[in-house]
Amino acid sequence: MGADLDGDDTLEERAAPETDAVTFEWDGVRSGFLTCLPVALGVGGYGIAFGVLANQAGLSVAEAALMSGVVLAGASQIVAIELWADPIPVATIVATVFAINLRYSLMGAALQPWFERLSGTKVYGSLFFMADENWALTMRDLKAGNGRGAFLLGSGIAIWVFWVGSTILGVVAGGVVGDPTQYGADFILVAVFVALAAELWEGKPSLVPWVVAFGTAVVTSQYLPGRWYILLGGLVAAAVEVIRYDR
Repeated sequence: MGADLDGDDTLEERAAPETDAVTFEWDGVRSGFLTCLPVALGVGGYGIAFGVLANQAGLSVAEAALMSGVVLAGASQIVAIELWADPIPVATIVATVFAINLRYSLMGAALQPWFERLSGTKVYGSLFFMADENWALTMRDLKAGNGRGAFLLGSGIAIWVFWVGSTILGVVAGGVVGDPTQYGADFILVAVFVALAAELWEGKPSLVPWVVAFGTAVVTSQYLPGRWYILLGGLVAAAVEVIRYDR
């Protein structure tokens, strides 16, 4: 067992049964970081693409790196840059980014059964580094019963390092590197998500929410602009599951 990161275990952490124990140790950070490295490489491809777009929009290296370091949300950052103009349409950008990132509320809620045993400092510090990719990896790790609450933090740090670093590379050398999608880098994350989805599959119980989420997302994407279909797919599937379990 590794040492606790900050020594402030809550009563819930100490009282949790051994089978449900959730720890927050350096081993979890290390495991999350190493596990996420291959995925982070794929994220770097998108980071270069964002850096190229940021450079074309007139952002400096420092400005683009600051956005990536603070926001850490590839889809919303790229959309924000695509909406960039003079003067900057602040209200439009904020509303669009808000819609895209609402899905994180659902992702965070999925972690609640494990993270409720951790202190607020550990939870919110980890959630800052949460992205789609390391969330899926963390869910897989927690469902496997490893109880490594720091896995999200470690995997998120890996993504953060590659995302910020590739953003800088895209701004500085985007003209030389070119569009990373021409090398097939955009397919890396698709392949990762397919593999993770297969591991998160729990048999027939997963069929109904997955089909509902997929169907809702496909239909709403035809009628609503932006990325609202992502959030609506998750909300409808969650509502269906609540109704099923209440019966």
